[in-house]
Amino acid sequence: MKTETLFGIHPVSEGLRAARRTFSEIYLAKTSARLEKVIALAESRGVPVRKVSPSQLEAMSGTGMHQGIGAKVSRYPLADFSEITAAPKGTGSPPFLLLLDNVVDSRNLGAMIRTALCTGIDGVIIPKDRSAPPTPVVSAASAGALEHIRLVQVTNLVSTIKELRQQGIWIAGTDRDAPQSLFDSDLSDPLAIVIGGEEKGMRPLVRKQCDFLMSVPQEGPVTSLNASVAGAVVMYETLRQRRYIQ
Repeated sequence: MKTETLFGIHPVSEGLRAARRTFSEIYLAKTSARLEKVIALAESRGVPVRKVSPSQLEAMSGTGMHQGIGAKVSRYPLADFSEITAAPKGTGSPPFLLLLDNVVDSRNLGAMIRTALCTGIDGVIIPKDRSAPPTPVVSAASAGALEHIRLVQVTNLVSTIKELRQQGIWIAGTDRDAPQSLFDSDLSDPLAIVIGGEEKGMRPLVRKQCDFLMSVPQEGPVTSLNASVAGAVVMYETLRQRRYIQ
């Protein structure tokens, strides 16, 4: 079994709660009330706990930002494409997916996954290339949300979009220069939102596959929003339209 080291209170505790990974061992470099709760959860799951020095934990996790806890776990369990397209059926809510193109910053990916979980996204799709992979750094940046979200890696994002369209899912791309505002867009139908990366945005071939493009309205001298911030605005506007507008 290939393993990696989760680090930080939220990733380790949410990993235990999600129960999607195999936990081999917990590493504890200090004690606190918050850590004691995580250790109690680990012990209830039968996971052994070993005390280590802060320097040992830093060497195992590759960071000094480990908050005194780490865990040897199985690799992140990716979801199948069929899981996220079948999951919404029968729930009474139209499918709501997030597609990320060219998002190569692990912290941006983690931030968007955290928002995706909070807004009820059924699944996140990323390409195998031109994307940050779902590493422990992403789990930490997502405050453990990665441990719960369904994340799919696909070889060809354009082909995936075509397949989603065949299933009746609208593809909405975000583009700061799009004349159509996010707030003038109908986001209540089965929908997959496409967010482009930090520097180049969406690739041209991906943009061409979108059913419509929308921009996040802005005022002031700054010309663009951070990818994760723009994504959060779009996801919450979708949630608002679906939950609060009849």
